[in-house]
Amino acid sequence: MDKEVFCIKKILAIMMINIFIVMIGVGLITPILPKLIIEFGASGQSIGLLVAAYGMTQFLLSPMTGQLSDRYGRKAFIIVGVIVFAVAKLIFAIGDELWMLYTSRLLEGVAAALIVPPMMAYVADITTTEERAKGNSLLAAAMSFGFVIGPGLGGFLAGYGTRVPLYTATGAAIVAVIFPMICLPESLSKEQMKAARARVIQRESIFKQYVRSLKSKYAMLFVLVLVMTFGLANFESVLGLYVTNRFQFSPEHISIILTVGAVIGVSMQALLVAKVIHIFGEKRVIKGSLLFTSFAYILFLFAKDFWSILLVTSGIFFATAMLRPALNTQLSKMAGSEQGYVAGMNNAYMSIGNILGPTLAGFLFDANIFAPFIAGCCILWITFLITLKLK
Repeated sequence: MDKEVFCIKKILAIMMINIFIVMIGVGLITPILPKLIIEFGASGQSIGLLVAAYGMTQFLLSPMTGQLSDRYGRKAFIIVGVIVFAVAKLIFAIGDELWMLYTSRLLEGVAAALIVPPMMAYVADITTTEERAKGNSLLAAAMSFGFVIGPGLGGFLAGYGTRVPLYTATGAAIVAVIFPMICLPESLSKEQMKAARARVIQRESIFKQYVRSLKSKYAMLFVLVLVMTFGLANFESVLGLYVTNRFQFSPEHISIILTVGAVIGVSMQALLVAKVIHIFGEKRVIKGSLLFTSFAYILFLFAKDFWSILLVTSGIFFATAMLRPALNTQLSKMAGSEQGYVAGMNNAYMSIGNILGPTLAGFLFDANIFAPFIAGCCILWITFLITLKLK
């Protein structure tokens, strides 16, 4: 049993390293985007659309990759995903035209669709129902830490050159391919994959899958995943522009705010979330996190110095750190033999949030710098009210 526990911990560590590297690469472009956009003569809306492009391909492919990993295994998708991600970062690093940046971001979405659903399903494959919250918390911690620390690391590396963060991410992704290729076993047996292939009667279009998901028992939780991702993406995409325009914060200030928030979020996910979920249950954690975040968005508008902004931002990351694993665990417990499908749709709804959040935030920010945060608060508050009916 001890050997089995050690093996599970080793596998989780490998997946955490990979998803951490990928999410860093996704987030580290945030502090260098304004400079790149100025170089290309684009607008603030271009930043929102460029950030949102990542979610487009993730949205289209995630349902497919989740189901395919049920049929053909998790490992191959994870390896191919990291390779695609390395190619995407290289294109961004050498890009001298705006279309190349969009191509890179679209490929990043492909990589996320290939990596995240199989990883989430993998955790369900190797953990018991009792241990699943802990496994999901650790994987979510690595995702959140990478996604949020990315901007901080990007701001630091950008001091050595605007493209340095991108070349660094490319090299890290190439190294990350080695870990799953050599050390990661396949979590599904041949019999399980064969049974999953036998269950497939006919192929559905992507949009039929989304319609079916909204009629399924997972519908409310999928909507919550969308709202959670929307809120964080909405907040992060304009945070730098907001504090720069209103308070003239430097890239170093922005990096510190995001990095501290990441450390707090990861600490919560790694050390406390599983225990909090065990004590209060997934549903109460979901409701409390939504309520807290909606109020924090309004408090953010009243913060007028570096320390108050740092405090409120850290609170938002803390609440998100609680919300993500609670949702993932609740979905995984309901999924049964549909782990790949549910993980794929989970990631797909995350991608919708990643599309809508930055896109709406960019348009709203151009109209009024306070509008993205007010809109985010309203949406989160309405969602909280809806969850009061969650059974």
